[in-house]
Amino acid sequence: MTPARLRRLCLSFPGATEEFPFGEGVSVFKVGGKIFAITNLAGRPLEVSLKCEPELAVQLRNTYAAVRPGYHLNKRHWNTVTLDGTLDEAMVRDLVEDSYDLVVDGLPRGRRP
Repeated sequence: MTPARLRRLCLSFPGATEEFPFGEGVSVFKVGGKIFAITNLAGRPLEVSLKCEPELAVQLRNTYAAVRPGYHLNKRHWNTVTLDGTLDEAMVRDLVEDSYDLVVDGLPRGRRP
């Protein structure tokens, strides 16, 4: 997955926005004011941190070398995924969508897109 495709994917969800609270190089994708993805689109290798159900997060880490505990995040709820081609794009899309859905489900009804 390319940086441009990752960015388009993150912004394709209803109500998704991109902000730069950690500096110009770090894209933070939010819905309803809450983060669902963090990435440095210029980073090599490209990585993205995504929210995940705790049990699934552990399972993914144990199964895929490209998935590890969230970098500078709550390791129980976040994974950092290296997009080096070892995970297929469909899986990456699913992980991003799952992260978005988790955040939306946690929003008060009035803030949901």
